Amino acid sequence: RINLDKAVAFVVSTMNFDGGFGCVPGAESHGGQVFCCVGALAIAGALHHVRADDLGWWLCERQVQGGGLNGRPEKLPDVCYSWWVLSSLVMLGRDAWIDRDALAAFILHAQDTDAGGIADRPGDEADVFHTFFGVG
Repeated sequence: RINLDKAVAFVVSTMNFDGGFGCVPGAESHGGQVFCCVGALAIAGALHHVRADDLGWWLCERQVQGGGLNGRPEKLPDVCYSWWVLSSLVMLGRDAWIDRDALAAFILHAQDTDAGGIADRPGDEADVFHTFFGVG
């Protein structure tokens, strides 16, 4: 049987000063890890541990010029973060904090209109991974 209190305590221990979460305590905040941690805390009924405004702000800062989202500061936007970041914002009730129309345009520009599928970013080759996250 899973010790839910200890699992929650471990997830909370990966929270950083910026409100984000890393893979392990002390690791850099990352959009994919944020989704996993916020999702785990939501399932455990423990979202009260999240500093929602701080994290919401950090997540909103992932939106870059052109509308896409990145997973960490100073990185390129990637369609997969449309899922990780937007889903996290939805769980926090902060999804109105980003420009959803600009994000949708970024995803549509990453679509291969001839062969189908969605790439990580416009101009790259479409793949199943990013197609999944782009249609999600």
